Amino acid sequence: MQRAPHQRSRSRTGAFRGAFAAVLGAGALTASLLTGVDTASAGTPPEPRATTMSLPSPPGGRNVRVLVFHGSASAESPLVDAGIRAVETIGLTGPAAGRFATEATDDPGVFTDAARLGKFNAVVFLTGGGDVLDPEQEAGLETFMEAGGGFLGVHDAARTEPYSDWFTGLIGARPTGAPSSVQRAVVEVGDRQHPATASLPLEWKRPDKWFNWSVNPSGSVHTVARLKESSITPAAKPNGWDHPVSWCRDYDGGRSFYTGMGGTVDSFSETDFRDHLRGALAWTSRLSRADCKATITANYTAERVTKPNQPGQNDQIGEPHGLVTAPDGTVFYIGRGGADSTRPVVTDWNNPDIGKGNGEIHVYDPRTRQTTLAGALSVFGNKGGGDELIKNEEGLLGIELDPRFSSNGWVYLHYTPHSDINRETRMADRRVSRFVYDSTTRTLDLASEKVLLEWPVQIHSCCHSGGGMAWDSKGNLYIATGDNNSSRFSDGYSGNNPQPNYKGVSFADARRTSGNTNNLNGKILRIKPRPDGTYTIPAGNLFTGDETAEGGGKTRGEIYVMGVRNPSRIFVDRKTDVLYAGWVGPDAGAPSTTWGPAKYDTFAAITKAGNHGWPFCMGNNQPYRDRGPVDPAKPLGWYDCAAPKNESPNNDGLVNLPPVTPNTIWYAPQGGGPDFPRDANGVPSYKLEEQKLLMPWLKGGAQATMTGPVYRYDAASGSAVKWPSYWDGKWFVGDFYDGDQPRHAVLTDPKTVGRGGIPVHAESLKKIVPVGANGIRNLMDWKFAPDGSLYVLDYGRGFFTSDARSALWQITYKGGEATPPADRLARKAAR
Repeated sequence: MQRAPHQRSRSRTGAFRGAFAAVLGAGALTASLLTGVDTASAGTPPEPRATTMSLPSPPGGRNVRVLVFHGSASAESPLVDAGIRAVETIGLTGPAAGRFATEATDDPGVFTDAARLGKFNAVVFLTGGGDVLDPEQEAGLETFMEAGGGFLGVHDAARTEPYSDWFTGLIGARPTGAPSSVQRAVVEVGDRQHPATASLPLEWKRPDKWFNWSVNPSGSVHTVARLKESSITPAAKPNGWDHPVSWCRDYDGGRSFYTGMGGTVDSFSETDFRDHLRGALAWTSRLSRADCKATITANYTAERVTKPNQPGQNDQIGEPHGLVTAPDGTVFYIGRGGADSTRPVVTDWNNPDIGKGNGEIHVYDPRTRQTTLAGALSVFGNKGGGDELIKNEEGLLGIELDPRFSSNGWVYLHYTPHSDINRETRMADRRVSRFVYDSTTRTLDLASEKVLLEWPVQIHSCCHSGGGMAWDSKGNLYIATGDNNSSRFSDGYSGNNPQPNYKGVSFADARRTSGNTNNLNGKILRIKPRPDGTYTIPAGNLFTGDETAEGGGKTRGEIYVMGVRNPSRIFVDRKTDVLYAGWVGPDAGAPSTTWGPAKYDTFAAITKAGNHGWPFCMGNNQPYRDRGPVDPAKPLGWYDCAAPKNESPNNDGLVNLPPVTPNTIWYAPQGGGPDFPRDANGVPSYKLEEQKLLMPWLKGGAQATMTGPVYRYDAASGSAVKWPSYWDGKWFVGDFYDGDQPRHAVLTDPKTVGRGGIPVHAESLKKIVPVGANGIRNLMDWKFAPDGSLYVLDYGRGFFTSDARSALWQITYKGGEATPPADRLARKAAR
């Protein structure tokens, strides 16, 4: 049934500006209306007068009605008329359960008329700026919100009531001045669940006038869409990569939604923009529920759950290096092997105890809030810091629990046993072993070890040992191994210097490891463990191990991904079986027109077996320069990322390698996603003045990737601390350091993920996973628990040891359910 069209009241609005004019005078009024300058600091806002008006709670009813208020100097403008027509059309179309009646007015007296105002479920402000409500009328609007009403502000509504703190809170932010000229821009739609954005493209391209905000509201409101500033020429004082354009929050008892879009007449005829308004109106008028709390910082609590170690002991935590959670919520976390800072380390190769340390496994029980040392392995890797030819990053590197852990108690550890080192050749055997955990005694049975896989690693030189492990949905175990090479002999560029070696084993040529199809270092392996402690090789790995190319015997079937440097953290999303990995780059602080890109720390979303480049190419297939065996300081040709060749004298694998798959995220000291113009051969210029940053939301410097999980929301869980469904499907990426480095949740495009498509949206987590001296300053690992809370390991403030800041943290959510409450919906929501 068609509803009646809106009714317009033609009352003049000038009479209601008295309070504003009395404060500012006519000149200030004109300046505010024309420029939209934030005037909050120009005087004390008048307090709304108290009102005794009584409204039904919530206002409106099942016969949903929406009031469009357009009281401003431009009340009869084509823009307002277009907005009214759009709201009216939205109310008259779509599924019957989502329809509503519209009434439009420029009479602010409606806000002091209880009988009239109480009939509306939501109010839309299409105002053009300035002071349009007197104190009593503003108090009426406040009463409407307190009763549970809904508010939708469109574009210029952000310039309305500039002296009202309450109205500033209702809107969420104020513009710095007039909007930009009409420009076509990219809007990043980060909330894939809110009815205002769920149907929109990930990257929404549309023209409009764009505001900058005097104070960025992110963290105090829930942003559903952002402006990609790099897609336009912004007005003065731009906001940067985090430029909210549409947001919402529960405010003062009601629901408030604001969009900075709608600054042109044509906006209101766009199908996508009308869908945006439709969803906003559905939530504000109580036709549907939505979560507008999910990214509000105050709804999260970060708590340190382990205490500092007792003096001379590692009773609470070792040198933090990884964590995993059990189905019952128990947290297992490991210490690499660095000693308590009071204990000496042995660096003399003539001493049988060279590098000997304890790789510790601790268990935290969230029910009792108690920590237990479940066991310790004797590992190689405790050599302290210093030069790369002294320090070492071996030790206890990774932990995973069997998919049937609840019934079999199997724990998998990735480590370098001290008992197997060869001090003469400075080689060791790395292994992945299975142990049995006794949940009654809370101890690991070290005698139960079954070694699944072993391979040799050089231990003469540091660094980059990798260590992460993860399972997919098919019971395959992924094992991340580092290249364990030094980059100091290539000036921090490609680790491809063939010359330095110790007793014939190169320690500066990653072509021997990462770029070698016959070597398990610098890889992500994939195997299928069997109950007897052996394993099989699943179909779909990069090699079978039986390739006959180039004579055969030059590949390893365990390799799923080659060309990675130090993947200390990996994660597999068992819903999609996409593998997420991150690895640390070399040390060059800037790109070189001679040698290639600067240090790129890298994150990759990996959908199939492949070669991810190191040490031949990095980032989005930016090549390095080759070096020869006679004079490594003399540059040779650029590597071909489409058909790389490994011609190192240290290579015992294939010369002709699989093509390089570009990566998802890369960042350098200059910023995120460096890219350059390329010549006819596809070689970038590598000139800083020509550099373009494709991912301005992250920066580098001191940098060390720590990839995190993809969050999966469990609707069936009754947990009171689980993170909300907004985060479902988002990938958490972080860095060991907490300065300008990444600590974000990102969205990838399913159409381009795994093929080098960069994220389409990023959400900062730095206030939720807190940075700073008293926060989680050195993020080492992070995983979601079955209860939906996030556990994070803070490494501490030293290196190769644990200290008083080394800790396990838990981050919980307390924002509650979506709003309005289910029993306050106006009617059964439209599907």
